[in-house]
Amino acid sequence: MKESNDGFKSDKLAKSSSVSSLPLILDIEDFKGDFSFDALFGNLVNDLLPSFQEEDTDPSEGHSNISGSDVLANGHLRGPPDASKSAQGLSGPLFPEVDKLLSLFKDSCKELVDLRKQIDGRLNNLKKDVSSQDSKHRKTLTELEKGVDGLFDSFARLDSRISSVGQTAAKIGDHLQSADAQRDTASQTIELIKYLMEFNGSPGDLMELSPLFSDDSRVAEAASIAQKLRSFAEEDIGRQSITGPSVAGNATASRGLEVAVANLQDYCNELENRLLSRFDAASQRRELSTMAECAKILSQFNRGTSAMQHYVATRPMFIDVEVMNADTRLVLGDHSSQATPSNVARGLASLYKEITDTVRKEAATIMAVFPSPNDVMAILVQRVLEQRVTALLDKLLVKPSLVNLPPMEEGGLLLYLRMLAVAYEKTQELARDLRAVGCGDLDVEGLTESLFSAYKDEYPEHEQASLRQLYQAKMAELRAESQQTSDSTGTIGRSRGAAVVSSHRQISVTVVTEFVRWNEEAISRCSLFSTQPATLATNVKAVFTCLLDQVSQYITEGLERARDGLTEAAALREKYVLGTSVSRRVAAAATSVAEAAAVAGESSFRSFMVAVQRCGSSVAIVQQFFANSISRLLLPVDGAHAASCEEMATAMSSAEGAAYKGLQQCIETVMAEVERLLSAEQKTTDFRSPDDGIAPDHRPTNACTRVVAYLSRVLESAFTALEGLNKQAFLTELGNRLHKGLLNHWQKFTFNPSGGLRLKRDITEYGEFVRSFNAPSVDEKFELLGIMANVFIVAPESLSTLFEGTPSIRKDAQRFIQLREDYKSAKLAARLSSLWPSSS
Repeated sequence: MKESNDGFKSDKLAKSSSVSSLPLILDIEDFKGDFSFDALFGNLVNDLLPSFQEEDTDPSEGHSNISGSDVLANGHLRGPPDASKSAQGLSGPLFPEVDKLLSLFKDSCKELVDLRKQIDGRLNNLKKDVSSQDSKHRKTLTELEKGVDGLFDSFARLDSRISSVGQTAAKIGDHLQSADAQRDTASQTIELIKYLMEFNGSPGDLMELSPLFSDDSRVAEAASIAQKLRSFAEEDIGRQSITGPSVAGNATASRGLEVAVANLQDYCNELENRLLSRFDAASQRRELSTMAECAKILSQFNRGTSAMQHYVATRPMFIDVEVMNADTRLVLGDHSSQATPSNVARGLASLYKEITDTVRKEAATIMAVFPSPNDVMAILVQRVLEQRVTALLDKLLVKPSLVNLPPMEEGGLLLYLRMLAVAYEKTQELARDLRAVGCGDLDVEGLTESLFSAYKDEYPEHEQASLRQLYQAKMAELRAESQQTSDSTGTIGRSRGAAVVSSHRQISVTVVTEFVRWNEEAISRCSLFSTQPATLATNVKAVFTCLLDQVSQYITEGLERARDGLTEAAALREKYVLGTSVSRRVAAAATSVAEAAAVAGESSFRSFMVAVQRCGSSVAIVQQFFANSISRLLLPVDGAHAASCEEMATAMSSAEGAAYKGLQQCIETVMAEVERLLSAEQKTTDFRSPDDGIAPDHRPTNACTRVVAYLSRVLESAFTALEGLNKQAFLTELGNRLHKGLLNHWQKFTFNPSGGLRLKRDITEYGEFVRSFNAPSVDEKFELLGIMANVFIVAPESLSTLFEGTPSIRKDAQRFIQLREDYKSAKLAARLSSLWPSSS
């Protein structure tokens, strides 16, 4: 495609060879502004190459195979030998205008050189002119700088002169102002002396005073002058009393000033009373502007204290007796009704809201009237607390005597303490509300605390006395309920009746929870009344000690009552112990008594286990209460926490002692019944079955079955009630006693081989039962019993090898061997003596 285009261009040059070229003209203006080489070149060659622009758009298929590399610089083609014929067919060069263009470019280069020379010449001339002008400019600047420096010096001298003149004028002004002030002071002094001489007349004579002092329209001015005169006269008298009169004239002047002071005091009192009367009249009409004017004037008398106090004292809430009575009715209600803390709380909230609203309304008036409203608000709030609130508290809080406590039917000490807490809390809220309304510099919180200081001083004693009173009342209530229940049972068997009474006087976790609730309420009051952490810790410790004493006494007495049931059951068991030679009728009666004692013992056992379980729950409640509510309050006092923990352990020690004794009695009760069952149910033939050819009985004996059933039944409550180390110790002790009791019981019988098998079956049954005790030492003992039972089964000649692996039980085994039916016939005594000489 490129070759084709080149062919077109060659044809175009050939066609335009006859076009004459125009003379070349280059102007310097062509290079100014936005110069473009492409535009300049176009302007030069456009006149010579117009035909190429026309032929560029014509198709040229015949030259499509000519490559661009075949066109030489002179416009002729350079191609391969086989294209020579095509080259010969061309009439001339492809670019005939090249010579004209070369001539044009050469002329243009010459013109450009000439233009450059012209430009260089102009630049040299401009450089010379710029250098000359720069030299002149520098010279001019130097001369200007010298002139400016002179101007600065002139301005500095002028500024200094102006400053000097200003200082002189200021001094003159100060002197003039001082002179004017001295003139005014002298004029005022002359006026004051004239007025002072008027007051220096006869004592009590105020009739000859200037009209200023009687003109109601100039009361403010008269008050100001009177205060100045009195201040001057009192100061002069004081000065004279220090230096002492040197001449008679001074003494006369001093006496004269004393008369003036007395007359001025009388006039000031009369003027102050007149202003107060005007103030009261304006107050009745609610003319705030007149009240403000009077208050402003009265502020010159003792800084307005009398006006402030007078305004506060005349408020209706302080002078109207009906207001006080209404306060009492609102809080306490009618005299016929008993006031309750909730009702008092609602009444105090309503009353204190009314007081706050009243003070807020008065504050608006005070802000508009008095020049020092904060001082007036302080007096008003103090009067509210000291008069209105104190009067109400005196009727509401009648401090009870610790010697003769108020009866519980009337609420007891608890009612007083609840009233005190409600009053204190609501009054504190009132103090905060009054502080928000505004009370100046008055320490309203401190003043509120002082209202309750007398009550708070004896509060700890009242709180502890209240807890003791509540405990005594609760115990009396429980005793009355128990007695009522006992009476309602009517005539009942002694043992059964004792069990019924005991059940109604059992330890109650609900009662202990009530003790804790009392203490928790007391602790909340301690936190309310005790502002210092150390005081709070001391009061909390004393209150918590009351709880420890109550719980300790209650659960200890409950455990002791439960022990009484065990003791009564033991006394019943003693009645059926008879001799061997008794009649059948007596034996039947003894059996009946024994069964009743067994029932009483089992019932007492369960009752005591319930008591132990509730005792543990009660102690856990107290410990949880201590951890959650008490311990953190004791931390501010060193050693208080550790001391309370020690007190808690000491308080519970008495209950632990009663529980330990009762558990020992429980073991005695259980073993007594086990022995009774074994004695009544165990038959001689159980272990010496006749050799009649009948297959041996592999079932446990009836006595074993009855004992295991009894133990399973009675110990169910122990498994539930006891836990931890207490449970382990109790069951271990019971297992050891059962082991010992069974050994002693079996010593009463003689065994043949089939009886030995029956005994081994009993031991297995006992061992399986005691395995539920989780006592390894007991399990081991019963396992050894099973081994020893083999002495009744093996042949006499095998006895020597029976205990080779367990030499520790040889002594007990020797006792068992003596119970063999063939012990004498087989001469086992001699044989054992020769085998185990050390055991003889």
